[in-house]
Amino acid sequence: MVDSLRDQLLKSGIVKQIKEEKRQQPAAKPAPFHGKGKPPHKPRPARSQEEIDLAKAYAIRAQTEANERKRAEQEAAEQARIKRERKAKVQQLLDGNALNKADVDQVRHFEYGGKIRRLYVDAAQLTELNAGKLGIVQHGGRYLLVTQSIAEQVRAIDAHLLALLVDPSASGVGEDGVPDDLMW
Repeated sequence: MVDSLRDQLLKSGIVKQIKEEKRQQPAAKPAPFHGKGKPPHKPRPARSQEEIDLAKAYAIRAQTEANERKRAEQEAAEQARIKRERKAKVQQLLDGNALNKADVDQVRHFEYGGKIRRLYVDAAQLTELNAGKLGIVQHGGRYLLVTQSIAEQVRAIDAHLLALLVDPSASGVGEDGVPDDLMW
């Protein structure tokens, strides 16, 4: 097991030596305090080289830790700034370009974030969505139906926000007309 610093100093005899030096020095008499101003400081005993080295090591360690904390805070602030800028760009891009309708009758299910999500669309939108002419973007906790060009621009800004954009060249249907992901 690793001994503590105190135990190591006791074993090496340094601490005993320091205690003996303190006993040999005559005790300085403190100056009388007359009640005006601050009481006089007691002079500090001289530090040994080991104590000085240890104090330097602690100071260097504290400075290093402070620098690391400062760098981490600056990095986190930079990441937050970049995220805010991306969010503002996406918001500006999506303003007025969402194609969601209030009274629609069909549901398009899609996988996003490891879960099955749904978006209500009409028949024409469902056909265009499955053909890859429309895409779905997640923004502000909602799923927005947008054109393919808007979906591509959102992908360029932040790919994680693009929930669904069907690739028309990869139809997912085999030569026999059966979908590739269908399990028999």
